[in-house]
Amino acid sequence: MMMKFRRSATAVLVGVLAVLMGGLMIPSGPGVVHAAQASAVKGPFSDEVPHSREADDVARFLAGLPSRPGSPFTPQEEDPVWKDHKARTDDTWKRAAEGFVAGLRNFGENTLKPVTDADRMLFYPFGGPDALTPTLCFPGSPQYVLLGLEPAGSLPTPKLLEKKSLPQYLASIRESMSSILGKSFFVTREMDKEFRGQVTDGNLPAIAFLLVRQDFQILGLRAVRIDETGHMVRWPAEGVPGVKYPNKGVEIEFQGKGKPQRMYYFSLNLADNRYGANVGFQTFVADLGHVKTLLKSTSYMTHHPEFSIIRNEILAQSDELLQDDSGIPFKYFTAPEWKVRLFGDYEKPYGSFGYMVQPALREAYKEHAEPLPFRIGYGFSRVPSNLLLAHRANGTAQAASK
Repeated sequence: MMMKFRRSATAVLVGVLAVLMGGLMIPSGPGVVHAAQASAVKGPFSDEVPHSREADDVARFLAGLPSRPGSPFTPQEEDPVWKDHKARTDDTWKRAAEGFVAGLRNFGENTLKPVTDADRMLFYPFGGPDALTPTLCFPGSPQYVLLGLEPAGSLPTPKLLEKKSLPQYLASIRESMSSILGKSFFVTREMDKEFRGQVTDGNLPAIAFLLVRQDFQILGLRAVRIDETGHMVRWPAEGVPGVKYPNKGVEIEFQGKGKPQRMYYFSLNLADNRYGANVGFQTFVADLGHVKTLLKSTSYMTHHPEFSIIRNEILAQSDELLQDDSGIPFKYFTAPEWKVRLFGDYEKPYGSFGYMVQPALREAYKEHAEPLPFRIGYGFSRVPSNLLLAHRANGTAQAASK
């Protein structure tokens, strides 16, 4: 059976599934169902899957966190190399946690939570592997949908790590995470280098790292893709010879102190010349229904006509939208359709994006803006940070037009 991904479904059920992903394999466990045995899933909100701990064990090792009892990585934690990795990663996380991480968490709890729908799905186009910002700003969302160019990739196994130079590999992991933890965003050129084979084969290790560092437990994951009809299906990692599957990704189930939640990451190009022909994923987005949307450090993509399709979909389906100035241009949030709150300060985009200045947004900031007591986004610590929170005035988003 295939499945539609619908916001109105009921609570997320606990589940775990390890699958073959790319060239690396997440270890199998009792009860694991591989893609060859079941090529389609019933639904992200009703499809019960087996439990497995492998992904959480790997993520904690990469993130410099002590293993849980029974982890195969426990012996390796006595290695001075891993102890050094833990100390360095702890220090980097501590600085982030005392800065923008604490700021985002407080902003989410005190500013966003009282005025946004906690049960609504969070849509994060251009989000890449940034599992940190959405879970801090909207911690109660049952589902998060992240999109990026990089492949989902896989997690290394203990046997694979034994074949690597551990000092070099763990140093590369720290370097890969330095931008998001030091500047609040991933740098595109660094992701192109690090998440396409040089360090990892995709974004999954970064996503897993950021989840476990927030004290989430990864319950399990599986490889998925969106087919040409807009359904989410499992896909065999080995694929069919000669066939290139589009819209491939990963489904991750994780849990903190509350109910289990799910995060989906899909790899695709959102430029009109590619996305316009991707009818399956456009159907999938339309079927998400009413969403909360997050846009941050997007390289100002939706300011360009070449990204008009995804911009129009966001405007049509979002009842709530949080973004910095790199998101949708301010001119689109007109009254009475939208109610807007501005936080921080806005002068002009930082660095090479300076030509993307929005005079109307600058004037709006002069009229009224609320404090933003933390740094986030481009120009981190060098120019004032800004966030915009938009609510659809009637609270009813319209289906995205095709």
